[in-house]
Order: sequence, then structure tokens, then C-alpha cells
Amino acid sequence: MKLYFKLIFVVTFLIFNSAFCISQEAEFYFKKSTHKFPKTNEGNELVHYFVFKNKGNAPLIIKSFTVACHCTKIDFPEYPIPPGKTDSIKLTFDTKGKFGQQDRSIIISSNTKRKETILNFRVYVFSEKKKK
Repeated sequence: MKLYFKLIFVVTFLIFNSAFCISQEAEFYFKKSTHKFPKTNEGNELVHYFVFKNKGNAPLIIKSFTVACHCTKIDFPEYPIPPGKTDSIKLTFDTKGKFGQQDRSIIISSNTKRKETILNFRVYVFSEKKKK
């Protein structure tokens, strides 16, 4: 009877151990996570696509994003990105009312191991007031 319980324990241990060792995780891979726009005049709307690949072995799900101000808008896939597939996150930055060096961050929340991924962009904006 003891041998029977030992055998059940060993089999159960191996099943649970193998289930935990083969973890399913999504993983962002960005060739470039920082984008530098060319110098621009105040009032222009700038657009950039951050292209990424899911290098994990589970579908990647973008849950939300955080930006510093309403001048930065993000459009992201609202569907799971399968492992090995490529997609993009669209950034739109409105320079109205902005001037000088602009260094901004976007925090992307997802189901990856790190939970948050940071994207950055920079641009120098010439003020409309200085042109007059």
C-alpha cells in the first residue's frame, strides 16, 4: 500500500512540475523602442508606428497605455497577437501649444512577464511666436 501512495505522489509531482516548467508567456520585441522625429513647427501633428513582434509562446494582449498629456494619442491592437506575429502601435503627437525639446514616454500595459513596456519619442518644436 505504501508503494502505491509513493507512486501516486511521484506521478502527481511530475505532472505538476512539468506544467509549471513549460510556462506560456508573451514577449514584446521592438527593433526600436525610441523614435526621434525631425525638428518641426508648432501646430503639426506627428505620426509614428512602433512595430513589434510577439517573441513569446503565448498570445500577446495589450491591456492599456499611459501618457503624460492629451497631446499624445495611442492606437493599439485590441485583439491578441499570436506568437511570432508582427503588429504595430500607432503614436500621434499634436504639437499645438508645445515648443522646445519634447521628450515623452508611453507606458504600455500587457500580459508580458514585465507587465509594462516603455516607448519613448523625442522632437524639437519651433514656437509659432518666434516666427512672427
